[in-house]
Parts: sequence; structure tokens; C-alpha cells
Amino acid sequence: MAIGPANIRLPASAKRGEVIEVRAMIQHVHESGFRPDNVGKPIPRNIVEQFACSYNGTEVFRVKLHPAVASNPYFAFHVRVEQSGEFVFYWRDDKGAEHIHKQSIEVS
Repeated sequence: MAIGPANIRLPASAKRGEVIEVRAMIQHVHESGFRPDNVGKPIPRNIVEQFACSYNGTEVFRVKLHPAVASNPYFAFHVRVEQSGEFVFYWRDDKGAEHIHKQSIEVS
């Protein structure tokens, strides 16, 4: 299964210097690699292994994930915004599937 869709929550606008909360969740069927299938063979691991977020080309958040993370990983973090621009969200799973989501913010 591919990664996505993403669910992103951040304000459409903010004041210069304001600290905003960013929330990101991606839909992904998580498989830890520890469960057996119906004939006892281990189901191959497939997790979202990496998430990163950049704001106007500068990385503001990055995490490497491990099998203990649940399906549909959710992250919340804060960013100080100084100018209008774009947030770019990036996810990658063990099988190499990637998802990129972009969202703009207007700063006054």
C-alpha cells in the first residue's frame, strides 16, 4: 500500500514572529515485522521510517521511526514563522514509498 493521504493542520495566516503549532498525520498500514501470516511465516516489516518538515527550504523537524510506532503516525511541533512561504512535509516507508505534501502560510 502506498503512503497517504496526509492530514495537516496549521493556520492559514499568522503574525511575523508568532510561534504556530503544526500537526501532521499520514495514513499508512503499519506492519512491525513481528506478526506471522496464516501459515506462520513472518509478515515483512513495513513502517513509516522517516518524517521531515521544512519551512521555506529550511528543515524545522525530522524524526526517524522504529517498529514501536503505531499505524498512521501523528506529530505535533511548533515553528516560529517570520515570512510567508511554504511548508513541505515528507514521509518515506521501509519499502521506499514516499509522500510529499505542501501547504502555504501567509505571514503579516
